[in-house]
Amino acid sequence: MTPMKLKTALLGAALLATMPFAPALADRPVAAATTAEDQASFEADRAIILSMAGNYRVSFDMQESTSWRSDYAAIAPKMSGGFENIRVIEDTGRTIVLQHILVVGNEDNPVVVKHWRQDWVYEPETYLAYEGEGVWTVQDVPERMRRGRWSQTVWQVDDSPRYGGWGEWTEEGGIPRWRSNWTLRPLARRDAVREPVYDRYLSINRHSPTPGGWIHWQDNIKQGLVDGETVPFVQEYVLNTYSRTENYDPAPGDSYWANTARYWAAVRAAWAEVIAANGGITLTEEPNMGNTIASTIYTLAQDIDAGTRDEAAAIAEAEAAIRASHGGTE
Repeated sequence: MTPMKLKTALLGAALLATMPFAPALADRPVAAATTAEDQASFEADRAIILSMAGNYRVSFDMQESTSWRSDYAAIAPKMSGGFENIRVIEDTGRTIVLQHILVVGNEDNPVVVKHWRQDWVYEPETYLAYEGEGVWTVQDVPERMRRGRWSQTVWQVDDSPRYGGWGEWTEEGGIPRWRSNWTLRPLARRDAVREPVYDRYLSINRHSPTPGGWIHWQDNIKQGLVDGETVPFVQEYVLNTYSRTENYDPAPGDSYWANTARYWAAVRAAWAEVIAANGGITLTEEPNMGNTIASTIYTLAQDIDAGTRDEAAAIAEAEAAIRASHGGTE
């Protein structure tokens, strides 16, 4: 029996033992197992997460499907894509960090865009949750829900927070899948720049490996305020498909990362320090970049890559901006 099939069998046994009052599958404790079974399951999870690294053609398929209000009409579906390097930049065993770097344009004029980052932590005690209106807080993972689970925290292009959640890797119908708890997140740029009636998403994330790569499936309830009350406006389904490919040159992305890795490590550390000191962070949000200092943080890295900015000076400037960003004040 494979580690994933073993996890599925244990899941079923735990569910049957608690019926008819079993909670939803995403919200029940992971069934007890032997030390060897736990280790095999842990290694199977790690293998799936690490397999996300590679060179990919990515498609982003976004569509509003069901309107939840008579006064709201769903917008037209949107498709986009590109090529993306995904690299493991940290692996301590129980923590895995993956950095995404888009490579767009053409071979003669490649454009590198530092994209999102995902941090995976095994059996987390806490996670970083979006609260709305530019506020993220460090929240406890319920103690009974930690065993056998992983948190995933997603960070924006400037390494400021985007959203976090936790869930279990399972195999259902022969398909390995990680499913998050319900999480809030701020608007993506594609929506924020339109100034829509909604201002946040309530979401479930799913990740699954495929024969040629992996998928990230998002189920988003787009919410906003009506008469001071948060209400649903429309359902959105997002399917991001990562297909392994050799049909582009990943070297520009890797060169950018080699030139800026120390800078971004310092930026990550600065964000972590502010979040730890305050039990979270409050940022002034901005449609194009996510928050008002993102452009500064991002441009400093571009200058380092271009050789026009001293690395140490850029790090000092970024650290000062991040320390001053919490709540928008010094």
